[in-house]
Amino acid sequence: MALLGPILLAALSIAGLLGFMMLVRRRAEAACWSAELQRKIVHVVTGLFAICLPYVFSENWPVYLLLGLAVLAMAAMRLPALRSKGAGAALHSVERQSYGDFLIVAAVGLVLLLSQRDPLLYILPLAVLTLGDAAAALAGSAYGRRFIAVEDGQKSLEGSAVLFLVTVILSMTCLLLLSGISRENVVILAFLIATFSTFVEADSWRGFDNLFLPLAVLIILREHRTSSAEDLITLFATYLGALALFHATARRFGLPTQIARAYLAAIFLLLSVTATQNVVFCVLMLLLHLVAERKSPSASAHPELDAVAALAALSFGWLAAGNATGFNALDAFGASLAGICVGLTMLAMSGLGLGTRLAAFLGLGVAMPPVWNWLMDFNPAEKHWAPQAGLVMIASVALVGMATVTRPGVFYRYRMPRLGVLAVLLPALAYAISAATFEGGKL
Repeated sequence: MALLGPILLAALSIAGLLGFMMLVRRRAEAACWSAELQRKIVHVVTGLFAICLPYVFSENWPVYLLLGLAVLAMAAMRLPALRSKGAGAALHSVERQSYGDFLIVAAVGLVLLLSQRDPLLYILPLAVLTLGDAAAALAGSAYGRRFIAVEDGQKSLEGSAVLFLVTVILSMTCLLLLSGISRENVVILAFLIATFSTFVEADSWRGFDNLFLPLAVLIILREHRTSSAEDLITLFATYLGALALFHATARRFGLPTQIARAYLAAIFLLLSVTATQNVVFCVLMLLLHLVAERKSPSASAHPELDAVAALAALSFGWLAAGNATGFNALDAFGASLAGICVGLTMLAMSGLGLGTRLAAFLGLGVAMPPVWNWLMDFNPAEKHWAPQAGLVMIASVALVGMATVTRPGVFYRYRMPRLGVLAVLLPALAYAISAATFEGGKL
């Protein structure tokens, strides 16, 4: 019975949300509501319900069960027979490609895991996503007059301004009510979170703001809420200075400014979570991706954003794995990145002879593990690193390298997703075995 109650409650919650979506669709048809309004009503209600989940369920597993059921329901609503009517129409009436419905589920699960039920770390990120993002979309639709080009269309400056203001208000409210942070730090943190969130939302695409926005807020809060006012001001000034530098560099090298801001956001968040030496392979991956796209372009319309998405998936995925198991995932993260870096290098060299590519492949395979180990030596000695990390990296590099040397055409379409999956396979297997046999406390 102790298990049956949460299971029934999770199932009833999904049924209730689906029923609400059907009511929204019926009301929309009667009142001629726009597709965007329907979608944002559903977005707000489901987001507010998600904020309540830790208070509805005393354990995490029923929440993950509910999220799994939600994924199944949303996948069903994408079927042609259900997409254009009832609950499916309330979600999918907007005619643009988006994975936002699935990504918001992933965001809730990751925020719950990474926040460890800390009220501030859980509520504020989801509140910004739920209320700030919805307010920005509706304000932009109703009052937008000045627009900036983004990957899948355009976004209004008016909508971004509303997101900034709503995020400042939400941040100050939550920081004052849910923490003991000093008043001056509340103000600085609120404006830092609002500024960063506004750029993250503006530069996201295909619904990825549903994932990037709450996780960005959570990371800033988790890593910097105890910082001094001087450190916060320095951090804020550094971000704004880097933003100006990335803009200037992008224009010089012919990159869209949206790409520059997306790269900066990724690097800024990584440096917030981990030490500089642990980010070297991340930056290398982004640089090699730029080279590969110029030497051997893929079929992607916006490949640079795909690279940021792949890096985010690896970063958040391995971070979540480490938090869930208590076994440090940094070496697995490094092995995955090394595989992608070698794969991108081989694709960039695909126009050269086979002998040249094989020589470069062998050289990288030999060089990358000691370089990674040298970087890891800068981390604290008491940290636990996965056993045989070098062998795992060599295996990942070998698998991805051989695939890209022998079958480069396979990576013309869906380059980054395919490289990412291939690079994660062996590190994930090794990590699962090591985590299952690891005895020790949370790292």
